Amino acid sequence: MNRVLLLLSVLSLGVSSQQITDSQRLFSIAVSRVQHLHLLAQRLFSDFESSLQTEEQRQLNKIFLQDFCNSDYIISPIDKHETQRSSVLKLLSISYRLVESWEFPSRSLSGGSAPRNQISPKLSELKMGILLLIRANQDAAEIFPDNSALQLAPYGNYYQSLSGEESLRRTYELLACFKKDMHKVETYLTVAKCRLSPEANCTL
Repeated sequence: MNRVLLLLSVLSLGVSSQQITDSQRLFSIAVSRVQHLHLLAQRLFSDFESSLQTEEQRQLNKIFLQDFCNSDYIISPIDKHETQRSSVLKLLSISYRLVESWEFPSRSLSGGSAPRNQISPKLSELKMGILLLIRANQDAAEIFPDNSALQLAPYGNYYQSLSGEESLRRTYELLACFKKDMHKVETYLTVAKCRLSPEANCTL
């Protein structure tokens, strides 16, 4: 009897270890993908700012500080302490919503260069990776009972033909918000991944 219990314990430990290993692998891929997108966002924003005149930069920065990103409607941790207290599932679901919110606006960022054309497909890959991680933790239907409710309206002037100045402002906002949101997702996924290693220090 003791041998049977010991065997079952070993088998159970093996299955649990395999699940953790699979999750770690999926998390590593997801973190790597969002790091690539965050670096890409930083580079595109920096390149765009460099192309502006000093006064244009000042005015756009002033406007953006008074404005907000479309994805700010997604409830997320307000600081690093709340992020660290959030569950893995919560961090994954917020990350999913943030990535999904860029599904349509990202098309406006594509074109003109190879890096820009990577954005939409890379976002799709990241979204699928996060969904796999969510399903590994809990039934996705319980988290997202109504997929249509997750779709945020595109930026107010996304489909409109804009003047030169308005187009400049929209591009600035899109790039700044894209950079901001990819930083958020990178932080959330990194913390969630760290939770799989009890010995690790997940301090931000």
